[in-house]
Amino acid sequence: MHNFLTNNRSELIARCRDKVARREHSATPQQLLHGIPLFLDQLIVALRREAAASGDPVGTPGTTTTDVSAQAAIGASATLHGKDMLDLGFNVDEVVHNYGDLCQAISDLAVERDAPFTVDEFRTLNHCLDVAIAHAVTAFSQQHEVQAADRHDAEENQRMGFFVHELRNHLGTAQLALAACKTGNLPLDGATGSILARSCNGMGIMIDGAIELVRDAHQREAQSRFALADFIAEAEATTSLAASAKECRLQVPTVDRRLAVQGNRPMLLAALVNLLQNAFKYTHSNTVVTLTCHAVGDSILIEVADHCGGIGAGLAQRMFQPFEQGAGDRTGLGLGLTIARQFVEDNGGRLSVRDVPEVGCVFTITLPYCTMPE
Repeated sequence: MHNFLTNNRSELIARCRDKVARREHSATPQQLLHGIPLFLDQLIVALRREAAASGDPVGTPGTTTTDVSAQAAIGASATLHGKDMLDLGFNVDEVVHNYGDLCQAISDLAVERDAPFTVDEFRTLNHCLDVAIAHAVTAFSQQHEVQAADRHDAEENQRMGFFVHELRNHLGTAQLALAACKTGNLPLDGATGSILARSCNGMGIMIDGAIELVRDAHQREAQSRFALADFIAEAEATTSLAASAKECRLQVPTVDRRLAVQGNRPMLLAALVNLLQNAFKYTHSNTVVTLTCHAVGDSILIEVADHCGGIGAGLAQRMFQPFEQGAGDRTGLGLGLTIARQFVEDNGGRLSVRDVPEVGCVFTITLPYCTMPE
């Protein structure tokens, strides 16, 4: 039988592809190109080994075997097939259908070519298919579970990284404000005290949100419309101490008070604060970080420009990836820009970076144009 399959390989592949393509959920071109030939070649190898184990290297009719080594070979081949089918994007139903398609194609072609097989030969084929289906489906399911677990772990690790990063940002700002209050004997009801209060409030919101997530009761804060000028002023106040600590100056030109932003304010504020802290981290000492806002067409642009000396095209392409850090200061987790981009995109915007060679870089948050009601 393995000789028949080998000699008619192209025809069997064509028939199986036709059957797969005509199903309700048709296969992708990659599945049709690789999946069926891969399975058929593995089955030919399994049948050849089955025939060899029976003492008949050419597969004489009437021979069959329950040889353990032959079954192991079939199982090993089918295990590889199950894993390969998962990599190609098949589901478990399609894996089983592949075996049925080939069995039917073999039967039809044998009748058409007037090359009928004996009962024992079909018994051998069914024996191979039975063992193969069991191993292929088992391997497919196990590999699918492994991949699902890996994806879940990666998502949980990234989610935890986001939480820790944002919590550390709030804590760092609170510590700077507290130190300033102690050093300058400043009143807690002043500007520095307000920064401390906002940071503590931000940590409380994050912790409350984490508790709600554990209870499966967390709901994202509803979007609202708020004045862009007030939003920028809050970001400036929140990060002013961080700028001083990094020996740089934050410059914020006047913002048009008619402009507004529609979205989740805490998320967008966290995104902007991350961009500013990233700028303070990498800009050269005694330089200026500029935060500007303006409307262009149907968009509002919020731009953070620094004097880091430029980043180069290579880093610009990967700097939004989780745990990616630039040269120089390697403190932190490398999640700030990842968080910023995700938060901006969650609010219908986009975050991009533009390299200014030998000067610095400009991060731009683009949001839909919006104005405050009159």
